[in-house]
Amino acid sequence: QVQLVESGGGSVQAGGSLMLSCVASYRTYVMAWFRQAPGKEREGLAAIYTSTLYSGTANTNYADSVKGRFTISHDSAKRTLYLQMNSLIPEDTAIYYCAADQQTRRLSPLDQDRFQYWGQGTQVTVSS
Repeated sequence: QVQLVESGGGSVQAGGSLMLSCVASYRTYVMAWFRQAPGKEREGLAAIYTSTLYSGTANTNYADSVKGRFTISHDSAKRTLYLQMNSLIPEDTAIYYCAADQQTRRLSPLDQDRFQYWGQGTQVTVSS
């Protein structure tokens, strides 16, 4: 059982930046950030393979909606996942979730069904 604790959400004006963090209680194979806005489905934003066992060519994956604005990273020594969010727009307002899994699966790392463990979510609000 992997426990995930997120932090770093808050309110910011359009054009601003925020960094989210997510600490995992144990080693993982892949971690990702998702978000869910009111009345919308949960959306996969960015994912990163965190295990040295991963042998693929693309260590990170991004949704088109955040590519170039958001950057995902991972500190393996701290077992901490980060999401640096720049050039925020009001449409980025949502609850942001950290997700993790310890298994290899034949699913996209931006597919919520791929992940077994979830954080509690942190609110991000971008005002115009």
